[in-house]
Amino acid sequence: MGFTGDELKMPTIEISGTTHRYELSSADLSKPTLVFIHGWLLSRHYWQPLIERLSPHYCCLSYDLRGFGESQPGTIPANHSLAAYAGDLIILLEQLNIDSAWLVGHSLGGTIALWAAHECGERVKGVICLNSGGGIYLKEEFERFRNAGEQILKQRPGWLPNVPLIDLVFARMMVKQPLSREWGRQRVLDFVRADHDAALGSLLESTTKSEVHLLPQIVNRLQQPVYFIAGKDDTVMELKYVKHLASFHHLFNSCNPNVVEIENCGHLAMIEQPAMVAQTIHRFLS
Repeated sequence: MGFTGDELKMPTIEISGTTHRYELSSADLSKPTLVFIHGWLLSRHYWQPLIERLSPHYCCLSYDLRGFGESQPGTIPANHSLAAYAGDLIILLEQLNIDSAWLVGHSLGGTIALWAAHECGERVKGVICLNSGGGIYLKEEFERFRNAGEQILKQRPGWLPNVPLIDLVFARMMVKQPLSREWGRQRVLDFVRADHDAALGSLLESTTKSEVHLLPQIVNRLQQPVYFIAGKDDTVMELKYVKHLASFHHLFNSCNPNVVEIENCGHLAMIEQPAMVAQTIHRFLS
């Protein structure tokens, strides 16, 4: 899997012993800045449909989390806790001189965004969580989930992208309607490319009983606005878990909750329904 010429030209920044790949839509930081954080086994690429719609109005920053996409770790032993990934994000904002940002996080990225908002309230002005929720620890379900994740990571063959029609399989996973084959191909590449230690570490660290129970407390403490966008047909992060976490924030109330439900949408709202998600984000900020 070689990088394309465009990928090799993308800027990088050194954080926590890892060269992070990022994209910044504009150097004009007088615009409001949106920072996009991807989910587990994904990469920054999935934000592109949203960034195309939002970049005329906002400065948009996307990056690959340490150990994912093109931010492959070096030889320094890494911490893969949520707090550590939030720390990476805060350093990224500092090094790029971004003093005021809204964080938009998908799935695991949403949890990292909440942690970063908690740790760096002076820079983070608000959070939008996409297909992200939780706060309820169900022991047997979490153990099954963790075991399944471990097995998936053990059995990732490097030749998987060469399997005929494998892109069609990945284009149907976790979504309401099949994605294009191009997105299926991207998902295969990111699945194989993810560093084993980062993928396993972030999975295990984010699903402990203590971490799951701590998340609602963090949301409750946040003074910044926090909004949630949920796919009505999301079987990975079901709507009830999104609403549960959202209910701990001061913006939540039964008449006008801080949760927007997207029709005909599974777990990848940013590529399943990019126009609706972009419109919703614009409404939140305006």
